[in-house]
Amino acid sequence: MLRMSLLEHMEELRARIIWMLGGVAAAFAISLTFCSELWLIVQAPAEKALTELGIDPPHPSAINTMDQFNIIYVKLPILVSIFIASPWILYQIWSFVAPGLYPAERKWCAPFVCTAAGLFIFGGLFAYFEIFPRAIVFLLGIGRDVKITPIVSLSDYFDLFVNVILGVGLIFETPIVIFFLTLLHLVTPQFLLRNSRYAILLIAVIAALLTPTGDAINLTLLAVPMIFLYYVGAFASWILVLNRDHRAFAWKKILIAISIVALAGALAIQLAKRMGWLR
Repeated sequence: MLRMSLLEHMEELRARIIWMLGGVAAAFAISLTFCSELWLIVQAPAEKALTELGIDPPHPSAINTMDQFNIIYVKLPILVSIFIASPWILYQIWSFVAPGLYPAERKWCAPFVCTAAGLFIFGGLFAYFEIFPRAIVFLLGIGRDVKITPIVSLSDYFDLFVNVILGVGLIFETPIVIFFLTLLHLVTPQFLLRNSRYAILLIAVIAALLTPTGDAINLTLLAVPMIFLYYVGAFASWILVLNRDHRAFAWKKILIAISIVALAGALAIQLAKRMGWLR
């Protein structure tokens, strides 16, 4: 890959993008077969929030004539197809980068694709089940004390849904991004740990931008996993550097230490219960 000209690099990138779009198109065709079921899943948080607020009927409203068609049969299948095709997209990204890696590093294709796709899908699920429902209840509840009845616009609701689901899904790719930057010799574990305070500050800002409500609870709910994922990425970066330097990681010692800490914690909890400090 290093011997390829710029034009050959661009041709290879174009081919990979075409393959990505082909995968998304195939996933889009599959998603079209169950659009109604998908929309009921997307609508569920709004329906639950409106029911809790006593709004009847508890459903989003179509303001424009084309909203139903554009969202349910175009935008929603595209969103779902991105998640379905994410392993294929990530495989194409790896295939584009892999020729520039060392032979030993090219063997990490399957772990990379599985981990990156799993984190992206898990991030979307985390946003759907934890962050988005709390946010929508909070937002729709504003103004109820002054007798304002919320009407959920179909397009506005779906735009918020996409921003939260995709945003959190991409944020959960943080360990993969850090791993890639280490793979390309752009960052080191020491650099990541030395600048962790700035990373945490940046994470707090990103969490504030992604959290629709802006309240401390939802912000913390998103920021804490992001910080955890940052340190997971730093750990993966360290493992990569050890592997690159042909040094072994002391897995046995780490597992023994974790087991001892877990056992000590369990004994401490049982002792506290017997002493009446915990119930």
